Amino acid sequence: MSKRNRIFLGILAAYLIGVAALLYNQLAEIDPRYRESAEDSLVETSQLLSTIIEQNIIDGIVRPEILKPVFQNLYAKRFSAKIFSVEKSQVELRVYVTDKAGRVLFDSTGKDEGADYSQWRDVASTLNGQYGARSTADIENDDRTTVMYVGAPIRFNNETIGVVSVAKPVQSFGQYVQAARKKTVLVGVYSVAAVIVLVLILSVWLVRPFGLITDYVRYVRAQRSFSLPRLSRRALGAIGAAYDEMRDALAGRNYVADYVQTLTHELKSPLSAIRGAAELLQEPMPKADRQRFLGNITRETQRVQELVDHMLELAALETRRQLDNPAPIFLKPLLEEIAASAAAVGSTRQVKVQLEIQQEACIEGDIFLIRRAVTNLIDNAIDFSPAGATVSITLGTMHKTVQIQVRDKGPGIPEYAEEKVFEKFFSLARPHSKKKSTGLGLAFVKEIVELHRGRVSLKNALDGGALAILSLPLLPTPTVAAH
Repeated sequence: MSKRNRIFLGILAAYLIGVAALLYNQLAEIDPRYRESAEDSLVETSQLLSTIIEQNIIDGIVRPEILKPVFQNLYAKRFSAKIFSVEKSQVELRVYVTDKAGRVLFDSTGKDEGADYSQWRDVASTLNGQYGARSTADIENDDRTTVMYVGAPIRFNNETIGVVSVAKPVQSFGQYVQAARKKTVLVGVYSVAAVIVLVLILSVWLVRPFGLITDYVRYVRAQRSFSLPRLSRRALGAIGAAYDEMRDALAGRNYVADYVQTLTHELKSPLSAIRGAAELLQEPMPKADRQRFLGNITRETQRVQELVDHMLELAALETRRQLDNPAPIFLKPLLEEIAASAAAVGSTRQVKVQLEIQQEACIEGDIFLIRRAVTNLIDNAIDFSPAGATVSITLGTMHKTVQIQVRDKGPGIPEYAEEKVFEKFFSLARPHSKKKSTGLGLAFVKEIVELHRGRVSLKNALDGGALAILSLPLLPTPTVAAH
């Protein structure tokens, strides 16, 4: 038997066991519910007969003789009443009446008149002012002959002077129980059949389009043993990939429209500056002014070039759903290299860069992208640091997470900007130059970190300045094989 068939049969067996357990509980509950319904009817009937007998009491003596002709005619009557699938043709109700000593004054069956019933629970409890009921078999040790009895008090001058007990054989409603059980079993069988058909339909219509069968065959060929959890992860991965493609297709038009609109807005300012400078250069002017306007054109052209380049990089990064070839990255040597390059950049503005390695750590990812993300955070910290300040870089671990912290001593983040710092094209003016950047650096960092299943935050430090925290999943340090 193939493994595919084993899986199918295993799922089917689990479903059958669940249905069987449910049916067993339901079938067990049918009989008690019918007994409760029958007992409710017996209570009302006993109270009715008790009231009738109380209307014929003379001098405090119970006189049940009025019931004798009624029940003789009742038992002799034949009728036809089809109750759902059961046909009823005669009355099976029983009644007996006792005095306050428990002696039977009347028995509708004519068997036990004069007998002492004071020890039966329906009589004894009723005479004591309690609810009296019992179930007793006509033939000892034969549950099929069980009869349910319910007693009601006969009162005269606020005193209980007798009991009327109404009885009904359990077998009289047992046929309804059997019919209900049969219907319940049929419902269970039909539901199992329906589920089997549904599973087959889903297998043909849904599983095949996703290619799960093909993936399963390839998986079985590549593995020595079967592992249901791994197969489930592969199936979920295929479904997730299909969902991502569908979402990208549906959102593509809005995505492109948003980018075009944003790019147009950002290009307006530098293009206006270039156009204005070009128009002025057509007029006679001193050489110094001409050189100044040519410099403006060069700077604004460079700004447009940087904006377009960064947008292309960010767009390419956003379309990636996973890393192509992730590899272990030891962060200590990488941060030392980045810090050395940042120190050279910071020296032009008299900003020091300090690196603190609390613990070596290793992650899995793309070393080029990680270098770019950390460099962007450090460059951002240097831009907002005053002359003579220090930018601190700290590497540490917490639980199963690597944390890279970059801290500056600048003016911090305004309250209105705290929720916007990672949005595209949002930028704050640098304190020293009063100019803004492209506003894509931190957005680029966020995309890189999320691609590596991490988090990044930028907030104000408690004692001033800004603190950026880059958190990434910790990879157990790989062992290097000896040569």
